[in-house]
Amino acid sequence: MNTAAPALTPTTRALSWCLHLLVVGLLALSAGRAVTGPLPYAGPTVAVAAGCGLVYAAGPLLPRIRGDRRAAAWWLAAVGAVWLALLALSADGVWVAFPLYFLQLHLLPRRTGLAAVAATALAAITAFAAHQGSFSAAMAIGPALGAAVAVAVVWGYQALYRESERRRQLIEELTATRADLAEAQHTAGVLAERERLAREIHDTLAQGLSSIQLLLRAAERNLPGTPENATRHVGQARQAAVDSLAEARRFVAALAPPALEGTTLADALERLCATTGARHRLTARFRLDGEPVPLPTAHEVALLRVAQSALANTVRHARAGAVDVTLGRQGDEVTLSVVDDGVGFDPGRLPVPDPETGGFGLPAMRTRLHALGGTLGLDSAPGHGTRLTARLPVSAGSQVRPSPPAETEVRS
Repeated sequence: MNTAAPALTPTTRALSWCLHLLVVGLLALSAGRAVTGPLPYAGPTVAVAAGCGLVYAAGPLLPRIRGDRRAAAWWLAAVGAVWLALLALSADGVWVAFPLYFLQLHLLPRRTGLAAVAATALAAITAFAAHQGSFSAAMAIGPALGAAVAVAVVWGYQALYRESERRRQLIEELTATRADLAEAQHTAGVLAERERLAREIHDTLAQGLSSIQLLLRAAERNLPGTPENATRHVGQARQAAVDSLAEARRFVAALAPPALEGTTLADALERLCATTGARHRLTARFRLDGEPVPLPTAHEVALLRVAQSALANTVRHARAGAVDVTLGRQGDEVTLSVVDDGVGFDPGRLPVPDPETGGFGLPAMRTRLHALGGTLGLDSAPGHGTRLTARLPVSAGSQVRPSPPAETEVRS
């Protein structure tokens, strides 16, 4: 019987049917021996055996017995009472004690079940000795050994069942944890992607649009007095729009910036300075301190974006006359410095990033560099210009051989 079991598995269902068959078979054996053997009370024995079978069969059919220990205990008491009657009529009823052990241990609490098994074993030994007319130790061995085996089997099964339940709970917790972790990773990935997109848009499209706006304002100021200057500014704005469109296309395709396509970082920075100086009232100089350092594409993209953002900030806020961009190496780090002679500012009073007014530049630069193990240094004071220094680690095998610095100056 598995009356108290929460759910039947194929294994427990098979064991349950085996127990049913064992009870029915032993009761049929008692009834059959009473009919065929030279035993007294054959009729009452068959009737009591049949009654015991009916009481036993009623258990699985009663819904309350399946989930109520008290109801199960009353049912076991009824089965036990009929079995005692059978035991009083026939010594063959002693064999029914063995399946009763399993029922009692399975349906009753541990201590109660153990006491019921002991009482059942004692009743079987006593009845068997009474039917034999004498008592010997051999008569007690069978029922006692059967009780010990039943206790060991049932308790072992219960221990395995508890262990299985613990493992099932651990698996469920692990599955839930993995689902939570996957959701957290997905959320983190979404947030990281949003931050990356914000940096890319700020460093490419926003800077390009800002440059176009400044150039068109300059063209507007030159009209109608100096149309040739206005035309030049409009042409520069058109070129800035072309460059921004190329950036947008590569940005959507998640490829390297077009400024780095088929060239080196140093060349891209030199062209950036030339373009900035040509488009704005600013002297932009690039200097390469040593020979170029082989860098991963991600490092080159990060340094180019930092330079773009820094120069855009210089144009928009610094009111500088000159800016110097230097690419070099110090120890195991590649460095990029952007130094201007503008009005400067107090680094401790930076504005909070605002989608309407901008202000994403420095946090975006710092985030880019930190993602690659680098740092961003900022040195500025009101009236003393600004120095921005980006540092990124390079591989131990990278070598830079000092050489006379190359300088490019563009004035507008």
